[in-house]
Amino acid sequence: MFHGTYQNTIDSKNRMIVPSRFRDQLGGKCMLTKGFDECLYIYTMDDYEEMADKIAQLPQSDADFREFIRDFFGNSVICDLDAQGRILIPPHLREYAHITKDLVTMGAMNKVEIWSADTRSAADTSGMMNDKSFTDKLREFGI
Repeated sequence: MFHGTYQNTIDSKNRMIVPSRFRDQLGGKCMLTKGFDECLYIYTMDDYEEMADKIAQLPQSDADFREFIRDFFGNSVICDLDAQGRILIPPHLREYAHITKDLVTMGAMNKVEIWSADTRSAADTSGMMNDKSFTDKLREFGI
């Protein structure tokens, strides 16, 4: 399970250092793809396959699901971590996530999220833990 939040940057060659705690879990290779809310997701190879199995169950007769499948898989790239624990973030994914320099890298259970620091700051949902309507929604799920 991935957890914790780290501040880092993207270098001039468009590489980011994956925090060492996450590197250990990724095992040297990972999948990078678009995530929800204009961030990027890093999955272990096994977790990516598990996600692919779930997505394969979606009815492909539904146009929205077909578009989601294209977006998710069409924008996925295999990343090998280099000796310094860096991965290259391709231009189309940097553009999607508005990544220019400063990043927020955070664990999110079965994946790592990569955010532009500006985007994450604007979307900060720390108030969710104190939002009564949201906590009521969580209670419906036994949380």
